[in-house]
Amino acid sequence: MTAPDIDESDMEDNNKKPNKVNMPRFSLNWMYMIIAMMLLGLYLTNESGSVNKNVSYDEFQKYVREGYVNRVIGYDDNSVEAFIKPGHVKDVFKQDSTKAGRTPMIMTEAPSRENLDNFLQKERDEAHFDGAVNYEKKRDYFSMILWNVLPMVFLIGLWIFFMRRMSGGGGGVGGNVFSVGKSKAQLFEKGGSIKITFKDVAGLAEAKQEVEEIVEFLKEPQKYTDLGGKIPKGALLVGPPGTGKTLLAKAVAGEANVPFFSLAGSDFVEMFVGVGASRVRDLFKQAKEKAPCIVFIDEIDAVGRARGKNPSMGGNDERENTLNQLLTEMDGFGSNSGVIILAATNRVDVLDKALLRAGRFDRQIHVDLPDLNERKEVFGVHLRPIKIDNSVDIDLLSRQTPGFSGADIANVCNEAALIAARHGKKFVEKQDFLDAVDRIIGGLEKKSKITTEAERRAIALHEAGHASLSWVLEHANPLIKVTIVPRGRALGAAWYLPEERQITTREQMLDEMCATLGGRAAEDLFLDRISTGAMNDLERVTKQAYGMIAYLGMSEKLPNLCYYNNEEYSFNKPYSEKTAELIDREVQDMINRQYERAKEILSDHRKEHNELAQLLIDKEVIYAEDVERIFGKRPWASRSEEIMESEKNRKANTGQAENLKP
Repeated sequence: MTAPDIDESDMEDNNKKPNKVNMPRFSLNWMYMIIAMMLLGLYLTNESGSVNKNVSYDEFQKYVREGYVNRVIGYDDNSVEAFIKPGHVKDVFKQDSTKAGRTPMIMTEAPSRENLDNFLQKERDEAHFDGAVNYEKKRDYFSMILWNVLPMVFLIGLWIFFMRRMSGGGGGVGGNVFSVGKSKAQLFEKGGSIKITFKDVAGLAEAKQEVEEIVEFLKEPQKYTDLGGKIPKGALLVGPPGTGKTLLAKAVAGEANVPFFSLAGSDFVEMFVGVGASRVRDLFKQAKEKAPCIVFIDEIDAVGRARGKNPSMGGNDERENTLNQLLTEMDGFGSNSGVIILAATNRVDVLDKALLRAGRFDRQIHVDLPDLNERKEVFGVHLRPIKIDNSVDIDLLSRQTPGFSGADIANVCNEAALIAARHGKKFVEKQDFLDAVDRIIGGLEKKSKITTEAERRAIALHEAGHASLSWVLEHANPLIKVTIVPRGRALGAAWYLPEERQITTREQMLDEMCATLGGRAAEDLFLDRISTGAMNDLERVTKQAYGMIAYLGMSEKLPNLCYYNNEEYSFNKPYSEKTAELIDREVQDMINRQYERAKEILSDHRKEHNELAQLLIDKEVIYAEDVERIFGKRPWASRSEEIMESEKNRKANTGQAENLKP
């Protein structure tokens, strides 16, 4: 028989000792703390290690008479310490002198210092006591620690606090002063916590296509480089607040199979000189190590403002230093192959031109407010988790929310669900969504606000003036609903359906101005007095008139001139004082003409206006159907209705074409 083969590695494994239990890692701080406690204990106790004993005053007198005491110390609080002679230690402590230490001591308390002094003098005269007598002040160890140690502890604690603040707070990993220049970017790897994909981004078809292409660059770079192309280095998402710029970035993080760094522009800016530039360097160092990857900087205008336009800062502006470092890292001498920068801002006009040039941000992706069809898609996304009934019409909701961003639509859906829950409903109905839109636009209804009959009539005439002119004028926004129930800070409100135009003509703007002045004109015409209720209308009209004349060149005396200046820190008007006076006169003439026009139209429709105002007093809320019954059918269809009708026809034709396929 042959002996079995034995592997030497197995023998080594068997000879190894069993694994030890994981113990907390030893730190020198514990050693320092133990040593400090020992020193403090030795300081507070008898440093010689000698024995001591508390005795009564009679026993103390006995030991003195018998000649056992070598030296006496009397304190100001009448406490007494007496040191025993080495030859009499056994008589007092009942133990050998070798174990009692060098200065064995007894402690007692005298009736008074005078009594102690008289007793010791008497014993000295009788030759019973020949030692030294000292009178000292009692040492207060607690006060000594309080005044000597506590200030040092306070200073150390204050130093630790500021070091943690400098390092970004917290005591976690890297929570020290040496990490103050480290990047604060969050890293999201494949399969991480981000679950948002491009399917969750409704509308924004063109912007989504460009962002998807960036992800494709990193997934299949050879597809583009084979033709000699280069992968873009950066893309800037530009658009109003709430349109979905950050949501697009989250979708990129959820879809990309590469590391994704996310941080805000304000994370670079610190009060310490050089920290922002250091964090930029550290960010790109990490990104190069993880390449290919994507870096997303949200609200980049916090660090990317145009340089040299802030008059309050000197030449050593920390923000400018940070921006300079960012420009160098994005397209400097170093290579950043495989690192794509995504950034988002709603203030692209204040960004530095060097940041926007090709080679840094090769693409500007405009994320605009959703149009009618895109709002339908956004509603479809946000209505998924909400229990709705059959009365909810997404087409109607999308028509009644012009100018709403994606965040506003999400707020409408959430507010509708809260309203339905408040009323104990099991499903969210159409009226809940309409109430939610009214709540967001106008504010909370205040039915408890007390108004007199005269005030109600004035408010009704005012709102009826708006409704009448918006129905009669061709280019005014069509009416949806009018109410005299106070809502928010307004005593009455009218809801319109603005046309979503790409361009606006002078005639359209003048009709809108005339309809806005309809409330003040109705008060002046039918009440022979005016009130403060038209303040918001006058503010809107004045801004619109100045914009038409000073910016859009729609003036008769100042045609084709634009005085718009987008420089952030410009304090000079781009026109003379004489031109400013002419602009003021033109604005006043334009508003006065539209005001007289509004009064003339209301005079021609006096009967219908008064009937509409009385109906508003009786019902408090009237709709477009009520106005149509009084004024007749509006001869002009709104653009949104035309779009919806053409969309329905397109879908119907597409469906017929599909049915014709074999």
